[in-house]
Amino acid sequence: MSVLVLRTVVIYLSVLFSMRIMGKRQLGELQPGELVSTILISNLASISIESIDVPITYSLLPLFLITGIELISSAISLKSRRFALLVQGQPKTVIRDGQIDLNTLKKLRVSTPDLLSALRAKDIFDPRQVSCAIIETNGSLSVAKKPEEETVTLQNLSLSAASTKAFVPFVLEGKVNRQNLQWCGKSEDWLRKQLTDRVTPLCDVIAFLGNDTDECYLVRVPQQEGHE
Repeated sequence: MSVLVLRTVVIYLSVLFSMRIMGKRQLGELQPGELVSTILISNLASISIESIDVPITYSLLPLFLITGIELISSAISLKSRRFALLVQGQPKTVIRDGQIDLNTLKKLRVSTPDLLSALRAKDIFDPRQVSCAIIETNGSLSVAKKPEEETVTLQNLSLSAASTKAFVPFVLEGKVNRQNLQWCGKSEDWLRKQLTDRVTPLCDVIAFLGNDTDECYLVRVPQQEGHE
């Protein structure tokens, strides 16, 4: 038992030392290389703790080797932009002036519902409020609102709200959300009329957002070249 405790303490301190050397980023902020190093280090640490028959050096040597590779990689990335792009990738703009870039989303293998969910996490329910949205190399979403969309309380302006509901998805990737329609006082007949007015069949709808007013936001499947 004492051997197991000693090995666990040594591995713990070694991993802690390695992580301190590599930096203080939160897990959600790790670059791809840093995330891979973290996963490998955790696996190596568990081997020596669980398998007493395995010499502790079998974990310590690879552990510090991975740490060294990560430090060298970080140093090279600071000096070489090309190497940094190769290892870390580069940020991608997915919304410009309220318009979702579907081609970029496709390249990143990010769905429109996932993008809308990330926007809602930042209290943005209407993509048209966004001046620019960028998916960073660590997978996080950075958003800049349009100047006129900066948050101002209606109470401070002595104004009343035209709507009591936030923008919610009525349709996502061709599937109707009846619960959201009902919550906003809308019917499926109303939805069909809106799509008909926009000459868009339900199967071509990527996202259709709205609230309890008549204002809506539609994202449709891009028209193929050669078709009107």
